[in-house]
Amino acid sequence: QVQLVEAGGGLVQAGGSLSLSCALSGGSFSSYIMGWFRRAPGKERELVSAIARSGANTHYGDSVKGRFTISRDNAKNLLYLQMNSLKPEDTAVYYCAAKRDDYSSSIYYTGSSAYEHWGQGTQVTVSS
Repeated sequence: QVQLVEAGGGLVQAGGSLSLSCALSGGSFSSYIMGWFRRAPGKERELVSAIARSGANTHYGDSVKGRFTISRDNAKNLLYLQMNSLKPEDTAVYYCAAKRDDYSSSIYYTGSSAYEHWGQGTQVTVSS
């Protein structure tokens, strides 16, 4: 049973930084395409970033490009999201998600429906 556990959320002032992590257990981390999503109050869930199994290919939502960085450590079974220059509109619950893919180490998925496993989420609040 694959489980995802996020950590690192909290309260930060606008312009500050936070780093999130996501630990995968119950599966071989390197076999999973990973993604970060978020849901703000009253809004739909949106993609923040996605990363291929190898880590070589990444994708970012337009609202976070240039500010957030996704990375992974396959040896440690960990996914990361470094968030810089945070804005109040980044306030949301952040979720990591995983999709098993045995065919390609270089692709990623941007649609939430593609992902099979989800963490419980971690709250990020950015004050103005």
